[in-house]
Amino acid sequence: MTTSTVTVIVPCRNERDHIQAFCASVAQQLVPEGWTLEVLMADGMSDDGTRERLAAWCQQDARFRMVDNPGRIVSTGLNRCIEAAQGRFIVRMDVHTVYAPDYVAQCLATWQRTGADNVGGPWRAQGAEGPQAVVQRAVAAAFQSRWVAGGALSRDLAYEGPVDTVYLGAWPRETFERFGGFDEQLVRNQDDEHNLRIHRGGGRVWQSASIRSTYWPRASKADVFRQYRQYGYWKPFVMKKHGQAAALRHLIPGLFVAALLVALALTVSGLWLAPLTMLGAAAMLGLSGLYMAAVCAISHRIAAESGRDLRPHLPAVIAAYHLGYGLGSLRGWWDVLVRGRPDPAFGRLTR
Repeated sequence: MTTSTVTVIVPCRNERDHIQAFCASVAQQLVPEGWTLEVLMADGMSDDGTRERLAAWCQQDARFRMVDNPGRIVSTGLNRCIEAAQGRFIVRMDVHTVYAPDYVAQCLATWQRTGADNVGGPWRAQGAEGPQAVVQRAVAAAFQSRWVAGGALSRDLAYEGPVDTVYLGAWPRETFERFGGFDEQLVRNQDDEHNLRIHRGGGRVWQSASIRSTYWPRASKADVFRQYRQYGYWKPFVMKKHGQAAALRHLIPGLFVAALLVALALTVSGLWLAPLTMLGAAAMLGLSGLYMAAVCAISHRIAAESGRDLRPHLPAVIAAYHLGYGLGSLRGWWDVLVRGRPDPAFGRLTR
């Protein structure tokens, strides 16, 4: 019987405390009969001891190989792995996600069943247990809420069918031959851009509830804010590249922040003109009040489902998601339309 290879590709950088547990979990993946496993780890020139631990693991398990990623970002790491991959099917994994033992097998089965150009599972977030991890659990609960995520299908754990984009992804090699690799100019949103290219080229992206994984999100509100500021920043560059109309959920945070800034500007500029001051102040109070009322209502609903101990943290967590994305998207549009190039300050990944 002919044997085929499935290649797992993993971008990583400075993951000393997590890399060995991650490699051990990937090594236990169940691969269907007739398939062999290859694992390529694209290290972004780590300087915290990750490379040494990764090299030691590769020595003890010949299925694993370390690939240098001098670009140090996800898109360059994925492309270096794809270039080196021997598999006819390629599955992406990330270090801060835990995978069901049949994750790779289900990716293969979904591709064989649907013939899609990219397949993946829903994006399920979870926080650690215990009082010390209450903020991370609040971050995960807000992440999973459709009221916070804007109804994104990727957060629907039961959905099965075609989608615009999918968490992580798994592809037959032919997908990259047909649509190309990941855009190395993008620090974030490179997966959304690649999926958009697939759709525009007549391909299909498919989400299956049988492909199960659990993502461990950031554990502080400040980290969530920085992460989503980057997501918001890079989205306009994707839109400009493809002339893509934005989905409403991508526009609302930026429009809200812009409205607040306009109201603030009216308040300040109207110091010598009372009507403008009153208009700006009323707009600021009205917008802020409506938003906080909505956030408190959403927080109450999430806490009722996920734990009342999360309630004190949820308003700030939700605001970190929305305001981070909104501020990032406004800055992104400025750099797209005015500067004409990205700011290097947004070129470093945050964790």
